[in-house]
Amino acid sequence: MRKWRLRRGITALALALLALPTVPGAAHADPTYPFRDPSLPVQVRVDDLLGRLTLDEKISWLHQYQPAVPRLGIGLFKTGTEALHGVAWSTDIDNNGAVVKARGTSFPQPVGMASTWNPDLIQRVGSAVGDEARGYHAQNPRVWGLNLWAPVVNLLRDPRWGRNEEGYSEDPLLTAKISTAYGSGMTGGDPDHLKSAPTLKHYLAYNNEVRRDVTSSNVPPRVLNEYDRAAFKPAIAADAATGVMASYNLVNGRPATVDPDLATVVRSWTDQPLMNVTDAWAPNNLVASQGYYPTQAQGNAAIIKAGLNSFITDDTNAQPTVTAIKQALGSGLLTEADIDARIAEILNLRFRLGEFDPGGGRYGGITPDVINSPEHQRLARQAAGEAMVLLKNSRQALPLNPARTRKVAVLGPLADTLYTDWYGADLPYQVTALDGIRERLGSSASVDGLDGADRIALKDPSTGRYVTATGTTDADPVAAIGTDASLAAQFDSVDWGQNVVTMRNAANGRYLGYNWGPFVTRDEQPNGWYVQQQFTLEPQADGTVAVRYAGYETTESWFGVNTYVTVGDDGALKLGASTAADATHFQRELISSGVDRAVAAAKAADTAVLVVGSNPFINGREAHDRTSMALSASQEALVKAVTKANPRTVLVLQTSYPVTIGWEQEHVPAIVWTTHAGAETGHAVADVLFGDRNPSGKLTQTWYRSDRQLPPDLLEYDIISSGQTYLYSTAKPLYPFGHGLSYTGFRYGQLRADARSVAADGTITARVDVTNTGSRAGSEVVQLYSHQRTSRVKTPIRALRSFQRVDLAPGQTRTVTLRVRAADLANWDVTRSRWVVESSAYDLTVGASATDVRARTAVTVRGETIPARDLTRTTRAENFDGYAGVRLVDETKVRGTAVGATAAGQWISFGKSALRPGGHTFTARVAKATAGTGTIQVRLGSPTGRLLGTATVPSTGDDYRYVSVSAEVARVAGTHDVYLVFDSPLRLADFSLR
Repeated sequence: MRKWRLRRGITALALALLALPTVPGAAHADPTYPFRDPSLPVQVRVDDLLGRLTLDEKISWLHQYQPAVPRLGIGLFKTGTEALHGVAWSTDIDNNGAVVKARGTSFPQPVGMASTWNPDLIQRVGSAVGDEARGYHAQNPRVWGLNLWAPVVNLLRDPRWGRNEEGYSEDPLLTAKISTAYGSGMTGGDPDHLKSAPTLKHYLAYNNEVRRDVTSSNVPPRVLNEYDRAAFKPAIAADAATGVMASYNLVNGRPATVDPDLATVVRSWTDQPLMNVTDAWAPNNLVASQGYYPTQAQGNAAIIKAGLNSFITDDTNAQPTVTAIKQALGSGLLTEADIDARIAEILNLRFRLGEFDPGGGRYGGITPDVINSPEHQRLARQAAGEAMVLLKNSRQALPLNPARTRKVAVLGPLADTLYTDWYGADLPYQVTALDGIRERLGSSASVDGLDGADRIALKDPSTGRYVTATGTTDADPVAAIGTDASLAAQFDSVDWGQNVVTMRNAANGRYLGYNWGPFVTRDEQPNGWYVQQQFTLEPQADGTVAVRYAGYETTESWFGVNTYVTVGDDGALKLGASTAADATHFQRELISSGVDRAVAAAKAADTAVLVVGSNPFINGREAHDRTSMALSASQEALVKAVTKANPRTVLVLQTSYPVTIGWEQEHVPAIVWTTHAGAETGHAVADVLFGDRNPSGKLTQTWYRSDRQLPPDLLEYDIISSGQTYLYSTAKPLYPFGHGLSYTGFRYGQLRADARSVAADGTITARVDVTNTGSRAGSEVVQLYSHQRTSRVKTPIRALRSFQRVDLAPGQTRTVTLRVRAADLANWDVTRSRWVVESSAYDLTVGASATDVRARTAVTVRGETIPARDLTRTTRAENFDGYAGVRLVDETKVRGTAVGATAAGQWISFGKSALRPGGHTFTARVAKATAGTGTIQVRLGSPTGRLLGTATVPSTGDDYRYVSVSAEVARVAGTHDVYLVFDSPLRLADFSLR
């Protein structure tokens, strides 16, 4: 309908525009140019301005920093302000691209926001973020652009992913609901007038940080469509996002930076133009680390043709991008029409943001007053509270009774500290768990806090000198110069797991860090891209320790081999050794035991509240995956000791991801999980612990019992064949997807479907009565799952289809209505490359989690039966049913996916294929870069089953040079599983069996 209105507007105004004056000083609107007239259709304004830009100006706008055009009165436009859970940071073109941090409202990390299962709340959060983006933009539009890089909708397939905190859920439906809510809040909900312009990150199939720019995500068609694309489409289709950011990785052998989806599939989801962006420096990867194109001109041309509009590369220096694009134009790789298509999409976004409207348009009047406003602080507290998940509550350990809880020990490394993350802002204020509990209990109560860290000193035994802090600036080096273990020579050592500790100086409260040469105590928290505040204390045979520097830059190839600390004759610390044997061996003197102090405090308290968990800058983040889900050994030891000392211990886990806490689940009376939830974290913790808020959060990821329940390889993206996530995993988890307890109880009645059967284009309406059986008001998230009983293929064990939060007073009953379109039960049919709703009985279950089923029913869907495969038609090799060893690869550098065999014995299969009587010829389109010939065997039933024939594949000398090969095969009729078995590295694009 919008397109029809637009075409009508263009037709009606076309002749009138011809008569409009187009020179400064002519009388039309104010100023004179038609593109300045907000009464005109957007496309008319876009066309007018596009026609006024020179080719050089248009090319310059393809870089992240779109320069001003003074002759037209147009200012700088910058793509990209980080706004993952609040406005976080941007970069300053006037200061060499330096990062500028925001100090606005900080909401919970996205995995926490999604744990609310409350799209209405998250839409309000998104609206607040959009308001604050406008407020910052009003302060300095050259720094704070209105194109926001959020939300992240990559699915949380594997909890070891370093960026787990940035995503929402392992489930595509829940991810879609939350991302659409957040995005629609940021846009303002009006597709024609944007408050801000959110960009979805990162397209596509991106869940690993290690070597992320050169690894290829192997994503078969069903996983691609049913899982990965399914998370991105809804927000785009709802106009809740204005584009996507391409990811660093390759997808099926092709860099995502040149994924043709960006110009085709993604843009087909909406009738609005999209502005897609590269990830930072990704254009250069095409020529450098990926080696996909020999020149930047070829790479940049491919990026533009693939559907990206903005090159995020070379920081503020646009010249390399501009030069390469001009070279591409000069050599015929691009045309000006290609440039115009991308610039028109950029302009559409800028017009909808109100840039060329008087006063900045509909949202131009938002002022900096909105930043960290009292209203937004209240919203942040609500979001932090609703995000908290009650994992366990035995013997009604929670809520705590404030009248009887008068002496509390708040213990652990996160008891009195709030940590930010790479995509978070600086906190304008902090309410820690200790602060929140003290405030809640008042001055008459005794609330003490301890971090449980060991306080240590490090002495160089050769000199007897202690490692000592001398100040808090870069000019104050830490050195082994102390004559005794004074306060300045004492450090609080916190174990974050995987052998990494931080050391906070007892005298100045700052963290020990490396700083590219001198060691300093400068930083209030671990931070920065390389996080230089990380160390490992390696025990030596003589009872000493070697100090290994574990800052993130040590993992880079250019860092060098010396990572161990040595002491010079003047006491200066340096990285002077490559092994522990050659390092200085320090005596580690224990000044006081953190566990002993915590145990003493716990014994003296009515209740011990343990706050343990992760540091977002250390325990996995961008560029660094986790290797284990375990809680750090020291923190686990602290939990065990305190729980033994005081049976009235409550555990608050504050992490960015699931952790394995089998002992804690068995022994600690009550466990609450929260992510890093922003400035209001402490208020939210106290609200839940003391029952001022009845917890209602639900997990958005499976919490596994151990690392053994995960695939050995983080790069296993095929969730169907490998059995990943709650959808396909048969492992018994510690906590299932959707789990979360309440201080009250909920009884479910019978699940009633409105019909026993429904057509494929119909809707299933299910109703269930839910009753609050307790004495407290509470909110339950009623979750509806489906299971397809019969199918041609493997289908999910259960799949979330609908959910609804319901607020219930004590004793109240409400009827919850949940609707599912039968079309949403469709699977991707690889035999015909389209969606299909299969005829089947579908089990519908409703309950409090994926496995906490309270009621069930069944509905028959009248869909279709997928016919047997017809291999006489040309069949894409990628559309196999089963495989072993092969990888999906790029058929050409522009488009298409082929099957790539890498070794003998690898195979693909095509199930239930109808073979006709008579002779058969197997014909295949193949490429073989390596020398010599190869073969493809056609077999029945299994990779070693009856051999029908063998096709010989010649060397083509290039992965992208395909030839057609044929072979006569034995006569066979009937329905069979057909296997193609490879004997050597080669590529198969398609084949037929006629």
